[in-house]
Amino acid sequence: MFKKTILITGGAGFIGSHLSEKLLNEGNRVLCLDNFFTGAKKNIEHLLKNENFQLIEYDIVNPIFLEPDQIYNLACPASPIHYQENPIKTVKTSTIGLINMLGMAKKTGARILQASTSEVYGDPEMHPQKESYWGNVNPIGIRSCYDEGKRVAETLCFDYYREHKVDIRVARIFNTYGPRMRPDDGRVVSNFIVQALQGKPITIYGDGSQTRSFCYVSDTVCGLIKMMEKDDFNGPVNIGNPNEITIKELAEKIIFMTKSSSSVEMRALPKDDPRKRQPDISLARKELHWEPNISLEEGLSETIEYFKKILKT
Repeated sequence: MFKKTILITGGAGFIGSHLSEKLLNEGNRVLCLDNFFTGAKKNIEHLLKNENFQLIEYDIVNPIFLEPDQIYNLACPASPIHYQENPIKTVKTSTIGLINMLGMAKKTGARILQASTSEVYGDPEMHPQKESYWGNVNPIGIRSCYDEGKRVAETLCFDYYREHKVDIRVARIFNTYGPRMRPDDGRVVSNFIVQALQGKPITIYGDGSQTRSFCYVSDTVCGLIKMMEKDDFNGPVNIGNPNEITIKELAEKIIFMTKSSSSVEMRALPKDDPRKRQPDISLARKELHWEPNISLEEGLSETIEYFKKILKT
């Protein structure tokens, strides 16, 4: 007999597939809902034989009624190349899609966790970023379909909590990487690894001095589960790795680890690209007793091995 019925929207995506696997291994019944815009069947193929796993091909922008105990709402493309491909659909997923999930949570009494993002901080004027910081976001920029979509999603969660007593959780996920990222993901870790393994020039946008903090996917998943299981704490809470690195340093590290002959090419920085990103995770440490424990070298090593296999096939 399974412990809980857990719905994961975006469950065949990069983070969602790892979350699906972990929750299934813990003895839960997992309903994996995905429209396969950025998710992939191969990410969850190994789970399909498990009788406690159910794949539902569906788009949460359309109403649906299921009866889970918990809902992890991860549905939304997370890399600029994908969320800018259809920006209106991106906004709809974060708003109409979430309203459908909040409505389900209201009817069934399920606890719902919204996967928010560090992008709610925009190009931050506070460093590192604390949850109390309201952000510096361009509401009409090319990234705002994602940034503002996620900000509205947080608003919706807290309004449903205040008005309808829906049991919400909000987690702000910082840059996550690891196996099952798409080779064409467009984010910096996958870009650099694929370029290095193929011996192509590594493309750095800007001068490379901008910073990011990278969290390995298993650490992120652990943080999300701890947030879901925590009673009497709605968040928002930062889930990320506080170790900051420049983009140039990351490129050099990946070239070294892949033994690549790739050169580095500088290109113009995209509009509204944040100059720095580093989570303050003191709240996660205090409330969730969580912090990441996979080093960047260890995580990159796993990710490089994954991409070696992917590029062979």
